[in-house]
Amino acid sequence: MNVILQGEGRPFGVLEVDSRSEYEFSAHDIAFLQGAANLLGMAIERERYERSLKTALARQEALLKEITHRVNNSLAIVVGMLKLQAGEVNDPAMTPHLEEAASRVSAVAKAHERIHQGNGPGWIDLGVYVRDVCQDMTGTLPGCRIEVTVQPGIKIITDRAVPIALMANELITNAAKYAYQDSQSGMIWIGVGRGVDDTIVLSVRDEGRGLPTDFELRSAPGLGMRVLRALSWQLNATIEVHRLDPGTEFVVTASRELKCDFG
Repeated sequence: MNVILQGEGRPFGVLEVDSRSEYEFSAHDIAFLQGAANLLGMAIERERYERSLKTALARQEALLKEITHRVNNSLAIVVGMLKLQAGEVNDPAMTPHLEEAASRVSAVAKAHERIHQGNGPGWIDLGVYVRDVCQDMTGTLPGCRIEVTVQPGIKIITDRAVPIALMANELITNAAKYAYQDSQSGMIWIGVGRGVDDTIVLSVRDEGRGLPTDFELRSAPGLGMRVLRALSWQLNATIEVHRLDPGTEFVVTASRELKCDFG
């Protein structure tokens, strides 16, 4: 008795059962064997599909790592050119701006590099990610000590993790640059945790000189504050400023995923 072992598009082959006696197979036997052949064909098709999918995913991951590597190399070249220009320019007013631009480009490169270390793109543990990014900054802020407290298990898509890390970078840099401008040293506390309604909360606090009495986040002209406003707009996040005694705390609240309202 023979039945077709059907695949998608074309048969895989024939499934055969032999009997030592003649005329031992009935119509029910044929129906049963065909059912078994159909299940076997589906299993083979699924195994082939999964193998093909794994190959495609492995290739995609390899290509993504290669693209990330090339982007980071390109950003490193930009950083090097900015630093070189900062060292050669004869304008004392221009040098710090070029150095700040180099620092920001370097922060973007490191943020993207951290994303693709480990399990690759997709979802990432935000607390671990921000902690690693802050660790990268430790050597660039002499005299300032960064202490990071994170709530574990906050999974977030990578497209939203990078802007949050860049906001942390800007807030830490501003605290080191302005809050401790007189003493050139101090503590900066970073917190990452869950908020209400499935939101995430990033906080950056210092014990420095505090903000000017006329400070308004919405109208602050500094480049760092403009970058923060742009990133918060991208995330549809809110930023609260708390005046402490001493110091200042910035609190960023954003949703874990981008939510669209289609009306």
